[in-house]
Amino acid sequence: MTTASTVENTATGTDAPAELTDGYHLVVDALKLNNVETIYGLVGIPITDLARLAQAEGIRYIGFRHESDAGHAAAAAGFLTKKPGVCLTVSAPGFLNGLVALANATTNCFPMVQISGSSERHLVDLKRGDYEEMDQLAAAQPFTKAAFRVSRAEDIGLGIARALRTAASGRPGGVYLDIPAAVLGEVLDAAAGAASLRQVVDLAPRQLPGPEAVDRAIGLLANAERPLVVLGKGAAYSQADAQIREFIESTGLPFQPMSMAKGLLPDDHPQSVATTRSLALRNADVVMLVGARLNWLLGHGAAPQWNPDAKFIQVDIEPTEMDSNQPIAAPLIGDVGSVIEALLERTKPGQIAVPASWREQLAARSAQNIAKMAKRLGVEHHPMRFDGALRAVRDVLAERPDVYVVNEGANALDTARNVIGMSVPRHRLDSGTWGVMGIGMGYAIAATVESGSPVVAIEGDSAFGFSGMELETICRYQLPIVVVILNNGGVYRGDDVNSFSSDPSPTTLMLNARHDRLIEAFGGKGYQATTPTELTTALTEALASGGPALIDCVIDPTDGTESGHITHLNPAGITVGAQSTPTK
Repeated sequence: MTTASTVENTATGTDAPAELTDGYHLVVDALKLNNVETIYGLVGIPITDLARLAQAEGIRYIGFRHESDAGHAAAAAGFLTKKPGVCLTVSAPGFLNGLVALANATTNCFPMVQISGSSERHLVDLKRGDYEEMDQLAAAQPFTKAAFRVSRAEDIGLGIARALRTAASGRPGGVYLDIPAAVLGEVLDAAAGAASLRQVVDLAPRQLPGPEAVDRAIGLLANAERPLVVLGKGAAYSQADAQIREFIESTGLPFQPMSMAKGLLPDDHPQSVATTRSLALRNADVVMLVGARLNWLLGHGAAPQWNPDAKFIQVDIEPTEMDSNQPIAAPLIGDVGSVIEALLERTKPGQIAVPASWREQLAARSAQNIAKMAKRLGVEHHPMRFDGALRAVRDVLAERPDVYVVNEGANALDTARNVIGMSVPRHRLDSGTWGVMGIGMGYAIAATVESGSPVVAIEGDSAFGFSGMELETICRYQLPIVVVILNNGGVYRGDDVNSFSSDPSPTTLMLNARHDRLIEAFGGKGYQATTPTELTTALTEALASGGPALIDCVIDPTDGTESGHITHLNPAGITVGAQSTPTK
C-alpha cells in the first residue's frame, strides 16, 4: 500500500500530488504479494513500524517475548505449511537470538525466513560504534542455507522473492534477509516501487527421479529377505500422505516412523515396527530411507545398531546427502512425493513381497514389547512417575486426534515418544535433529496459529524454562494451548546432591515450584496434578475449555535417567570426587 505526498512533478513542472512509497510499505507489499499471512516476531528499533504496517495491511503479527521463540514458531510454521515461516527481529542482539532458531530450522530442513533490521552500512563497515552495530550478514552466513542483504529500497521485492524461493526450494532451510534501517525509511516513487515487486511462481518445483534409479530401488526391495522402510520428518513435510500410505500398504513393507513422521500411518498399523525398532534395524538387509538421514538419530547407519551388510535405498532431494555415512546402493534424488509416485507407477503388482518369516519375527517381538509396555504403564507409583503421567495424557489424547502434540525435554521427550501414539500426520513436533531445548512454546504457538486446532505441549520442567515467558504470549492471544509440565525438580532428575558446598547441584531445580501459578498470573487456568487421575481430569477440562492452561504434574524426583535415552553420548572421564589432587 502506498502513501501520498505532494512534491514537484518533474514531468509537468508543477506542484502536483505524486504517489510515494517507502521501504516499510514495499516489504509489506512484497510479503502480501507472495501470500505471507503471518509474521512471528518481536518489535524494536528499526522494525516496530514494519510490524504495525503489516498488521494494518491484513498480515497477522504474533508478538513474542524472546526472538528465539518467535523464530522457532516461524520454523514450525514452515514445517506444517510447506511455505516459509517469517520471523521479524530487531538488529544485533535480537538478530542473534533469532539466529539460533534459524540455524535450527536449517538443520531440520524447515523453510524459514528471518528478516532483521540492521545498522547503517557506512557506520558498520568502518566499525564506528553505531547503535547495535554488527555485520549481521556475515554472522548469518555460516548457519543458514543462504543470507542476503537489501541495500536499496528498489531491491526489496527482489530480496524477499529470493529469500522465499531459496528457503522452500530443493532441500528447505533457513534464510536470512538483512534490511538496514536506511532502506526501510527510503522514499521512492510508488509506481517504480510497485513495478519492483516480484511474485514467486512455483515456489518449490517438483524434482522427479530418473526411471533407471526407480527400477534399481524396486529391484533391491523385490529381492530383499528382510526389507524395512524408515519414514523421516522429510516424508511428513512432503504432505504426500496418500501416496506413502498406498506404497507401504500395497507392498506390505514394514516401516519404522521417526519421531516427527509418526502419524503418516497410525502407530498401531500392523506394518509398523515402532515397538520393535531395535530388532528391525539390526536385522534388515535392505533399508529404504524416505525423508530420513543416516545421522546420529539413526546411529549413522553403522553396526551394531544396524546390520553391517544392509543395503540402503535413500529418497532425498539433496544429492550430496547420499553416501554421507553409508554407501547408498540406490539413490533416489527428488522430492518425496514425486519419488513415491514413480515407485507406485513402476512397481508391478506382487513384485515386492515381504517374506512371511520376517513379518512373523517382527510381529512376535512387537507383541512381546507391547505387553511389557502395558505392564509397566499399568503400575501405579506414589509419587507419580513419568510412565503414569504419560499414560494419562495418552488416554485423553486418544479421544482427541485433532490435538497437536509438542514435546521436549530429556525423559519427558523420550518417554512420551514411546507412550503416546499418533494417528494423524504432522501432529507431533519435537526437538528434532539437534535435540534443541526451548522449541516448546514457539512450536506450540505456531501449531495452533497455523491450524486453528488445540495443542498440548508436553514439557520437562527444565526444557520449559527456556521459553516459559511465552505463557504471556499464549494468554495475550488467548490460544488453545495446554502446557503439561512433568516436574521432577531437576535437569534429568531432582535428587542430585551437591556435597561440596551449600549451592544446589548443577542438575537441581526447585522441587516445589508451582508452574501452574505462572499462567494464572497472566489470566490462564492453572492446575496441579499429583496422580494420573488428577491429571486426566485436569487435561480433559483444560482441552474442553479451549483456552490457555498449564498443568504442573508432580513427578517423583528420583524418576528419570541422565540425558534420557542418550546417556551414552556423555563422554567418560574421572568421576567427580574420585581423586583429591590434580594430575601432573
